[in-house]
Amino acid sequence: MRLLYFDCFSGISGDMMLGALLDLGIDKELFKIELSKLKLTEYDILIEKKSLNSISVTDVEVIIKEYNHNHDLNYELNNKQNNHHNSRNLNDIKKLIECSDLKSNVKEFSVKVFMEIAKAEAKVHNLGIEEIHFHEVGAVDSIIDIVGVAICIDLLNITTIFSSPLHDGKGFIKCQHGLIPVPVPAVMEMLVDSKIPFIIDEEISTELVTPTGLGLIKCLASEFGNMPPMTIERIGLGGGKRKIGRINALRVIVGTLFEQYQNTDEVHIDEVHTDEVAIIETNIDDMSPEILGYVMEKLLKEKALDVYYTSIYMKKNRPSFKLTVLVEAENEERLVDIILRRGILILIGCILFVY
Repeated sequence: MRLLYFDCFSGISGDMMLGALLDLGIDKELFKIELSKLKLTEYDILIEKKSLNSISVTDVEVIIKEYNHNHDLNYELNNKQNNHHNSRNLNDIKKLIECSDLKSNVKEFSVKVFMEIAKAEAKVHNLGIEEIHFHEVGAVDSIIDIVGVAICIDLLNITTIFSSPLHDGKGFIKCQHGLIPVPVPAVMEMLVDSKIPFIIDEEISTELVTPTGLGLIKCLASEFGNMPPMTIERIGLGGGKRKIGRINALRVIVGTLFEQYQNTDEVHIDEVHTDEVAIIETNIDDMSPEILGYVMEKLLKEKALDVYYTSIYMKKNRPSFKLTVLVEAENEERLVDIILRRGILILIGCILFVY
């Protein structure tokens, strides 16, 4: 099974994702032909190779005619004080996409992403979804990023997509409505009940995950976690715009799952060493083998991933055993409690059971 894996070690944004996918070797002219089917004329797109920290990446810049570039979504709240002659609401964007000559799957995915972002913004500002307006610059920019990503996924013809955990920074960033905290409110809202693993990088004092980036990966990826065992065919890198003191890029990997993981009914990324696993070990001296067997059975019933004993020698060369328990991190304390705090009860229960 061919797989597309997003490695979000430096967050994710719309332009980074588009650059990374184009960096896989997609024909740029074919991409532009498909993008022209959107029938949006108020922009130019610049796709070029750049070097970040001496590493080659593809950089994508959407240049809005007669406006200054301002990447990602910038919304205006729909109230009496706002002038919307230079803005688009969700219906405007949906109509633009649906009336285009884009493929049906590209249209469907693009609208889905905009709906995801608009719902989050509406919840954050306690407004109806149709009351959110996207400023002309940010709207065009993000329309190109979102539709462009949809086109790339279609051209790659890959349906299985996984992603790493998402890394974001901290602190505050300045937007149209003043300083807001990082992660930004719309990103936090989209994470609610999503089960997407999210990591705050304490060393980065700026935004790494944008609403557009999160909306895209949330709608694309079916699983989140470490990269599964796979052979690698191609790697793409999309450059980010922020200076963060290290390479700011998104890496995307195309490959094939190892043969033993080919059955899609059995393969889930969280089954391929994606969750944190704890190891609990303790030395046991002078214990009956029957009791050791009971303890193993008890721990396995309590969701231990694996339990085994190793023969060891303790003081004065006394033969003993080392108990090793593999357990998901979330169950570690509970199994430690069973081994230590309830050890006496287990021992009494075993004696009663044996005798």
